[in-house]
Amino acid sequence: MDTPVATTQRPTSTRRAVLNTVRGSLGNLVEWYDVYVYTVFAKYFEEHFFGGDEPNAGIYTMAIFAVTFLMRPIGSWFFGRFADRHGRRPALVTSVSVMALASLAIALAPTAATIGGWAVVVLVLCRLVQGFATGGEYGTSATYMSEAATPERRGFFSSFQYVTLVGGHVLAQCMLLLQQSVLTDEQISQYGWRIAFAFGAVAAVVVLWLRSSMDESLQVAAGEDARRSGSMGELLRRYPKELAVCFLVTVGGTLAFYTYSVNGPTTVKAAYADQGMTATWVNLAALVVLMLLQPIGGAVSDRVGRKALLLFFGVGGTLFSYLFITTLPSVTNPWASFGMLVAAYVVLTGYTSINAVVKAGLFPAHIRALGVGFGYAVANSAFGGTAPLLYEAAKKNDAVGTFALYVTVVIAASLVVYVLCLGNGRDTYLDREQAVGAAERPRVDAGR
Repeated sequence: MDTPVATTQRPTSTRRAVLNTVRGSLGNLVEWYDVYVYTVFAKYFEEHFFGGDEPNAGIYTMAIFAVTFLMRPIGSWFFGRFADRHGRRPALVTSVSVMALASLAIALAPTAATIGGWAVVVLVLCRLVQGFATGGEYGTSATYMSEAATPERRGFFSSFQYVTLVGGHVLAQCMLLLQQSVLTDEQISQYGWRIAFAFGAVAAVVVLWLRSSMDESLQVAAGEDARRSGSMGELLRRYPKELAVCFLVTVGGTLAFYTYSVNGPTTVKAAYADQGMTATWVNLAALVVLMLLQPIGGAVSDRVGRKALLLFFGVGGTLFSYLFITTLPSVTNPWASFGMLVAAYVVLTGYTSINAVVKAGLFPAHIRALGVGFGYAVANSAFGGTAPLLYEAAKKNDAVGTFALYVTVVIAASLVVYVLCLGNGRDTYLDREQAVGAAERPRVDAGR
């Protein structure tokens, strides 16, 4: 039997759940905007850090994107421990503040023309700080939004984590579209990219105010019990199976997410490089569809269970990924490109819309933010963040087919985990905590 060292508070009403979801998710929106504005504007600022005559600037830029993922496990440990010991709200406020400061630093960063090779060092350091903040944001926001939801609509409410995660990418694409409509490519390269990064820092001011007024979802433990809260030793000693399941559930999903939603738009950009804003419109429209699909997937899971959606993703991703990766570069019709992206995003929704609540249900309250965040961050660093870099390298070496096979195999491996390790019921730690409050709770099987 588990002795509860911290408990979650059942939402008092649907209205409170909605308000807390909005406050929590808007912070998520700003943080992920700051993540994706880097990839969206990469071609406009990379020459300022690597020099205009560097033939591998694209690979180096994506390598920096991948390196920042090394900080995510550290950020997930720091903020997960903080959130489990001191509450979800202060952890979320701190993470968005750190992200905003790093974005402002990039917006003001000197270029190679000013300080030479040190410009790359500044960029890498800023991105490492952003990776640290993002590592804390995912686990804490997934935990908070799952706890703040009403039990009967937990899938629907928690899906808004990815609504705003994808929304950050949409917002970055909108920023590019706006700049393309009023600025020339040369002007965007000169100063437009700085405006894009500065916008993320300014938006965080509003988010800080919103997050400071949202409800706390955790009743923090006190005294001796507090030592177990957010403890890595507690996580590894008492919940190794749950942590392993969290990691394995994430592996295929995070690789698919970055392959479909980062490599996909990059591929479309390359296909329509000489057609003005065509690629931006295609990518923006497809990402809006992905964003709108999230609450639909969450609502469906409230009716049919979470496992059913994960199986849909696993089967669809295994069958469709190779075709998507190898065919999209040769598509030259905008509607066909849009259709392929949307098809990929429909498959992806089976994972993205419910992965937060699935992982949150694996752990009890006193270790939840750390368990969710760390399990996700390690998988995300190894498989998600490296996807853009591996894809760029595959293109350079005429090995796109090999990369497509790699993605297919990894998703298929996660499908096996969905089949063997997850139940489709709703008897999770989340449900038991909110049903019995502070009463003693028996442990439940991972994924149930």
